[in-house]
Amino acid sequence: MKRKFSDRANWRRILRRSYTCLTLDGDDFRGLVTFYRIHELREPLWKEYNGRRLCLADRGYLWMQHFPRGEHFVVTTMFDDKGKVVQWYIDICKTQGLTDQQVPWFDDLYLDIVVLPSGEVYLMDEDELEDAIQGGDITRKEAAMARKTAGRLLASIKNGRFRYFTLSLRHRKTLAERLGEVSES
Repeated sequence: MKRKFSDRANWRRILRRSYTCLTLDGDDFRGLVTFYRIHELREPLWKEYNGRRLCLADRGYLWMQHFPRGEHFVVTTMFDDKGKVVQWYIDICKTQGLTDQQVPWFDDLYLDIVVLPSGEVYLMDEDELEDAIQGGDITRKEAAMARKTAGRLLASIKNGRFRYFTLSLRHRKTLAERLGEVSES
């Protein structure tokens, strides 16, 4: 199982970035929200879905992550340099936590859900989940929890009840204003 950190301190593609983390305890969301703004990078990051190439990381892009308290998923909303959503990326995870430096992390359970603004939804990395079980990296019980969580989220998305689509837009606006954007590092 791979532990992933929200500050992406070892992401070699990035030359200069801003990062901040906020704790929210409101009616609509309880947990951590991080802002990762890309200022300079070696080269853009591209991904292809159904024959269509999307740029996921480039100069001026913002990756905002929601770490909902008590859940087995983390939502990353990727915004382009104009503030438009490129994609929502949902990592299914075993657990979440904070480092001593207050950097959120999660233990990845391989399954991911990608949602594009067009409404296209993709369940990703089922093969990686199976390989992790076979390799002894995760237990069958953990894999079952990953599948159950993904199923619940996919149903929520299909039924129009996945609140992170609107929440991410609202939080990007209100929290970025409150922060005066993000501090550079």
